[in-house]
Amino acid sequence: MVELKSDWNRQLPVGRDRRVQTARDAGRVGLLATLRASEMFMRVSPRAIRWLWQRRRPQPAELRGLFEDMGATYIKLGQLIASSPSLFPREYVEEFSRCLDRSPAIPFRRIRRIIETDLGCTLDGMYEWVDEEPLATASIAQVHAARMHGGRDVVIKVQKPGVQDLLSSDMNFLFIITRVVEIISPGMKRESITGIVEELYQSMLDECDFIKEANNLLVFREFLNEQQTTSVVVPMPHLEACGRQVLTMDRLFGRPLTDESVFAESQDLAGAVMDGLELWFHSLIACDFFHADLHNGNLLLLDDGRLGFIDFGLVGRVPRDHWTLMASLLTALGQQDAATVAHCLCEVGMTADGTSKEALARDIDHLFKQVGGLDSGPDLGLDSVNGLLLELATIGANHGVRFPRQFSLVLKQLLYFDRFINYFQETGAHYRAPDWMADGGQNR
Repeated sequence: MVELKSDWNRQLPVGRDRRVQTARDAGRVGLLATLRASEMFMRVSPRAIRWLWQRRRPQPAELRGLFEDMGATYIKLGQLIASSPSLFPREYVEEFSRCLDRSPAIPFRRIRRIIETDLGCTLDGMYEWVDEEPLATASIAQVHAARMHGGRDVVIKVQKPGVQDLLSSDMNFLFIITRVVEIISPGMKRESITGIVEELYQSMLDECDFIKEANNLLVFREFLNEQQTTSVVVPMPHLEACGRQVLTMDRLFGRPLTDESVFAESQDLAGAVMDGLELWFHSLIACDFFHADLHNGNLLLLDDGRLGFIDFGLVGRVPRDHWTLMASLLTALGQQDAATVAHCLCEVGMTADGTSKEALARDIDHLFKQVGGLDSGPDLGLDSVNGLLLELATIGANHGVRFPRQFSLVLKQLLYFDRFINYFQETGAHYRAPDWMADGGQNR
């Protein structure tokens, strides 16, 4: 496999020139931070005043709308809330799983300049044709359809200018986020807030590294080849047309699952989605990483009936020693084995001094009795898992169990699958978990 090397430190100035450049960068970021703070104050203050006047906490939907209006950093913060059920109330976790990344398009002349600068050649020299109208636009990047010399249809993902400066300035404005977090979860430990900020910063840096995303595409395509699957497709990156801010990859022709007509018109959707879910679960243990942002907008029903996975900027990794625990946890949920669930939660998470597995198991057993019977064994229903894991995260937090980031990313992904679960129920389709869940992950 060809691996691209990131060159973030390419052509750095040295000596006095470097100090001058650093001072200029700091001044630019400082000015941007001041302007950004003023903008955020104008956006936040009217709503905050209303909430204070009414003496109430913001409703989950209100807070999600505010985060979406404030742009990239805050959208990512919302997604982190969605993946942190042990830190935030369940209603906020569920609401922020619907956080939408919406942003206006930038003029094509600026897109052209970024492509030519990053790739070191003219647009016509690299591509036969590029559509000036974007296929999609979000806070970090904009996507354009294009065609390579030779006739291959591709899309070009171009990082918007100033994204990293905006990220730095928003990090300087985090006292607002701290206040919002305090409103949502009074009494939260300061260390938890710091951890959230660090996660936010790292995840956004990863999504700004298109070289890393190109590598992710290569690795996942290799995984698909090993699985000999033809029902799920991942675009192939064109390495000669990839750089720090530009990612060129094969175009997948189809419709995203955000298009409601797909659910109404397609007769093959249930089978395609179930194949995709099984593959995603299998990637937890059989691939170097799993797709950690597989919401409806990043799933395409292709014209030929296959399912396309796109946008590999955010991925998660389950440590090797957690594979068996994750599989055992899901299996134990189906069997309503409270003692095994408690053991797995304590082993996967970080426990506080004095945490009692016995007391934790009793609360989990009480939860099982409340929710009633579940499907069992390898036929474990995703709808049951979804709600149970949220409840278990809350119970675990009450017993001093703090879950690692990767576990939370898996849980967030299950929340994203809600739309498919509802579709399965409407059509009578049923999801069958992969075989490795039945044997506790032993036969990897």
